[in-house]
Amino acid sequence: MFVFLSKFLPLLVYPIGLTCLLILIALIFSEKRRVRNTFMGLALIMLWVGGNRWVSASLVRSLETKIIPPVTIPAADMIVVLGGGTESYGPPRAAVELNGAGDRVLYAARLYREGIAPRLLLSGGNITWLGSRPSTPAEEMKEVLVFMGIPEDALWLQPNSQNTYEDALFSARMLKEEGIKRIVLVTSAMHMPRSAALFEKQGIEVIPAPADFAVPDYAWQDLWNGDFPAQVINLLPNVGALSQTTNALKEYFGLWMYSLRGWL
Repeated sequence: MFVFLSKFLPLLVYPIGLTCLLILIALIFSEKRRVRNTFMGLALIMLWVGGNRWVSASLVRSLETKIIPPVTIPAADMIVVLGGGTESYGPPRAAVELNGAGDRVLYAARLYREGIAPRLLLSGGNITWLGSRPSTPAEEMKEVLVFMGIPEDALWLQPNSQNTYEDALFSARMLKEEGIKRIVLVTSAMHMPRSAALFEKQGIEVIPAPADFAVPDYAWQDLWNGDFPAQVINLLPNVGALSQTTNALKEYFGLWMYSLRGWL
């Protein structure tokens, strides 16, 4: 039930969900002009603010800079990669594909080739009620890494977790059974604050190795130093910024909920 509620309730406070809720209230009170106009105005403001690049980039940046990785990643016993960067094979797809968070997999492969750790633990399972995905993220990451030339015997799978808390819980059990207490953790930069805290709560020392930065330094500087036409574009709402705002709010909501449950 918690997994369902943790996926469902945030939808009502993300920009699109909250906008729809405000419009629905406006329709319910359509005969009361002042109330209707107030809620329609709030819905417009929500879309405008949520889709504003300054707002979205600021939210994302606040997460991506919470944990600064070391300039040189030190050696460890294991690289742990969290799922979320792959899409399952299924016609018309010819094979497993990488999505926008696929940099996690690519960066993990790079770290392995640099000799940072001799093994990789791939963590990620399916939420069955969300659909009939034919394979787990852990299995999909393995397929991609083997295709990239990573030895199969260097890959451990943890395919049972349904959220980030279970990623840490189940992975930590496997690590402790092998006496491993220090890992390099690879996930998206925006996801790293919650992920690292969860693993540390399980008694695992974490060396953060974030990937998939949505707002790198040069993009942050360009955002505030652009000319007038660029700033007009930044001000207007767009779907990309709306998506980034939603993803950032998802992380903040997750940090709050996990803290309430004592998981962090």
